[in-house]
Amino acid sequence: MATEDRALVHFDSECVSVYRARGGVLTLLKRERSAFAKHLAPGMLADKIGEFCDGLKGFAENLDRKRTRMYATGVFQQLSQPDAVSLVNSVYVDTGLYFNIVGPELERFYLKSATSASGSNAMMEGVIRQEFRNVVVCGSFQQSLGYIEATIARLRESGAVVLSPGSTKVKPETVGGDFVLFDYQDFLKNERDTWRHKYVHMDKFRQSDAVVVCNPGGIVGKGTVFELGFMSAISQRVIFTEEPVGVSVLFPCEIGLEV
Repeated sequence: MATEDRALVHFDSECVSVYRARGGVLTLLKRERSAFAKHLAPGMLADKIGEFCDGLKGFAENLDRKRTRMYATGVFQQLSQPDAVSLVNSVYVDTGLYFNIVGPELERFYLKSATSASGSNAMMEGVIRQEFRNVVVCGSFQQSLGYIEATIARLRESGAVVLSPGSTKVKPETVGGDFVLFDYQDFLKNERDTWRHKYVHMDKFRQSDAVVVCNPGGIVGKGTVFELGFMSAISQRVIFTEEPVGVSVLFPCEIGLEV
């Protein structure tokens, strides 16, 4: 695979499909029967997934979070929440990759997109056309507003709805302060009221397909680190725009918006 290629791997109940994505074109590279059973313990499932990933090195020497995306449907959708979290964590520890278990509703969206665009019944055809329905964008609104605005514009161009922030027009009175407010937000009642605004923003995480963290230069601010804890607690998919630096605890995530 060339350096501009992305490896997309789809695990379902009976097989694993490996694709190359380049310039919006999807090419099937490999399809292997590999039965996964719901009754298998998360550790055993993770071992099978890890073994398969080892075999992918024939297609790409560097399977990393920037160039590789994994998606899982079928039996993986039937796992209990604790087992799903355990599997995601185990795969991450073993491979460094995020094991994205796609929910049934999102899978239907991908399949509909694939059928509408090309008449295909391959879910991944839908993924490369529009990966997100709803997203939340995080980052330092004080330091990186222009970067965040460009990311939001890119997401909207792809068809995604940005649930939060609802606008990036900052209230002039809050520019340069410790807590930025946007034009759709009311003013703070007191210093404790910052929590209300923060919580309203974070509560949108539950409604999104992913949270996109804007971290130009890799830097992750203190406010974003706080939000990452909430994302982790609800097992939300997290995508950094750049490789994070200075994060004391590594956790399952992806790097870059390209698929």
